[in-house]
Amino acid sequence: MNTEWGNAPAYTPSDTTEHPAFASPLANSWNDGYSHDPGFLASQEELRCMLFTIAQSAAPTRACSPIDQDRDVEGPSEPRERTTLRPALSNARRVEYLKNYVGQVAPWLDMFDSQCTFRVQIPALARTFPALLNAILAISARQMERKKGIQDSFDSIELYQEAIRLLSPLLQNPDPKVVAACVLLCCLEMMSARAQDWRRHLEGCTALFDAFGINGFSSGLLQAIFWCYVRMDLCGALISDGTQNTLLRPSKWLAPDCNEDDAAQLFQAAQSPDMHANYAVYLCAKTCELVSDRTQFVELGVQNDCTGETFNRRWLRFMPKSIKLRAASAVSPLWHARRICGISLANPHQGCLNNAIQPLWIAGRLFSHVSEHSIIIDIIRKIEAETGWGACWRIRDLEMAWGYQISRQERMTRPVQSPMAVS
Repeated sequence: MNTEWGNAPAYTPSDTTEHPAFASPLANSWNDGYSHDPGFLASQEELRCMLFTIAQSAAPTRACSPIDQDRDVEGPSEPRERTTLRPALSNARRVEYLKNYVGQVAPWLDMFDSQCTFRVQIPALARTFPALLNAILAISARQMERKKGIQDSFDSIELYQEAIRLLSPLLQNPDPKVVAACVLLCCLEMMSARAQDWRRHLEGCTALFDAFGINGFSSGLLQAIFWCYVRMDLCGALISDGTQNTLLRPSKWLAPDCNEDDAAQLFQAAQSPDMHANYAVYLCAKTCELVSDRTQFVELGVQNDCTGETFNRRWLRFMPKSIKLRAASAVSPLWHARRICGISLANPHQGCLNNAIQPLWIAGRLFSHVSEHSIIIDIIRKIEAETGWGACWRIRDLEMAWGYQISRQERMTRPVQSPMAVS
């Protein structure tokens, strides 16, 4: 029996909700049709409860080996699941969504994954696992609907609901394919989620990963699924603007019994470019954790002992040894902000674009020139148009930070040479 799934503690929803809810300044004004669709909301709550149920049922007597499940890719699916599959779409439409998933959606799910797990392995597993297939088709349909601005299509909701229905009887026998389907459905929700709802969408998957001890060093499929999830968790922490940590503490990203002081060696031992990139994600999460602890200590009076001295000690403790600090750094925050924007301008990969939304918000607040503001707004609009991810709600947040609203005319008449280009 694989210990990653077997020896897991009982889990309760309260374990993931230790922090209060948050929202960006104007997030409440952003609206997506999904946010108020009764059918979607009911299914969303059903999925959330389902994930907590899976987590709570984690016990050695109920666990199965993810290795055995992965080896059975070509084998028959469970009889109960096969009899409940009810295709709601024509084969032509399903093929269209599958092609879009492979070509448009999977690449950003596979960011930092040279094995292309979501592009290659997940579709192969879905051939004999209808719940996973419907999750794939659902997220692809939703991406196409948002990208094309389609308001009257119900394909994604129907596929989303069908995936949940097919997952329901599998609660007593969780395996990596169930986890993969749940994460894909969570990604679908995040595409349309309001900022203040991000943590709620992530809580179910957090419970699942924590209860079953899935981490960034789990084997095979589970590892790829984990890093896809924690990137969303990190974005949720960034949205909170320094007031919240990731739902799944960075210490739980590491292999069991690994001391956080040994994290750098653990990532380096993998000798993988993928893990080098994942280490950067881990360091970002550790930074969010530190900033959150300090913010809560200073502004909210939380007694977490994050004094100025403790803050500096923790910062130096987890800073990579390869980075040499200067006595007085001459590099300003604006220098870093320009490079954040430059990366988004220069790298068209959708994995880069949809993960740039929160960094652009953080960087954008530092700029003061109208031409720079216009460029940032254009980048954000481009991200939503090209990826389908909800991004434009951040424009209103930035305009509040800048103190004025950028008109379309100002954006159309900006000079070609922007101050942002100055290094």
